[in-house]
Amino acid sequence: MTILVFGKTGQLARELAAYDNVTCLGRDQADLSHPAACAAAIRQAQPQAVINAAAYTAVDKAEEEEALATVINGAAPGAMAAACAEIGIPFVTLSTDYVFDGSGEAPWQPGEATAPLNAYGRSKLAGEDAVRAAGGTYAVLRTSWVVSCHGNNFVKTMLRLGKDRERLTIVADQIGAPTPARDIAAACLEIARQLQQDPGKSGTYHFAGAPQTSWAGFAREIFARAGVDCAVEDIPTAEYPAPAARPLNSRLDCAALETVFGIPQPDWRLGLDDILKDLGEVA
Repeated sequence: MTILVFGKTGQLARELAAYDNVTCLGRDQADLSHPAACAAAIRQAQPQAVINAAAYTAVDKAEEEEALATVINGAAPGAMAAACAEIGIPFVTLSTDYVFDGSGEAPWQPGEATAPLNAYGRSKLAGEDAVRAAGGTYAVLRTSWVVSCHGNNFVKTMLRLGKDRERLTIVADQIGAPTPARDIAAACLEIARQLQQDPGKSGTYHFAGAPQTSWAGFAREIFARAGVDCAVEDIPTAEYPAPAARPLNSRLDCAALETVFGIPQPDWRLGLDDILKDLGEVA
């Protein structure tokens, strides 16, 4: 099965590139700020499935650049989905827990009402809506707190800061789960394969790691497993102001993905061990 991936340098794209029969397109080959060019790239390549692993991910900057974020995260996936629908192939795109308002404590179900708190969340929701409207075979896969040994992410930031400081203050009232990009890549490929066989599985799904934790709890686990001697002090989100509001409840109910595709939630602690090994932090 030949897979065309939009994205080349991001965490998910780097993991997808490790698989056979996967072609990753960088910004120089397909700029998501030009949706028509992305659709044209699909028509030219004629793959058997497409995965969109590229996005505008600067959450705070999106408050100032919402129009651009909405083109990249909204219009571009819509154009890709439409091109895939035209040639009859599955399209898988990534979305986020940020499409919800973060209220309550129950894990969010895929069909629950969305209400993004920030521009980034609104741009990703626009992409979801455009993909569904395209009328083809698709999966919108919402995930959270993506980490890997690639690029910039929470694990690498904590390792860098933890080695230089005796104590860090970390937000403890945002609850969700880290999700290793390697596990997301494997899930995307399996979803694409099954969608090719059964387009009736099209829909919106959740995929996040387990168990639930806070950012502070995640930091403690990183330090413990990496052998970094750095204390973590819990603070509320209110003491860590940022341009974009963050949801307090990022819990995602992932049962539907396991029921329909047979893909269980990954244990993010095992993924963290792999990341630390890849970074040379542990043997």
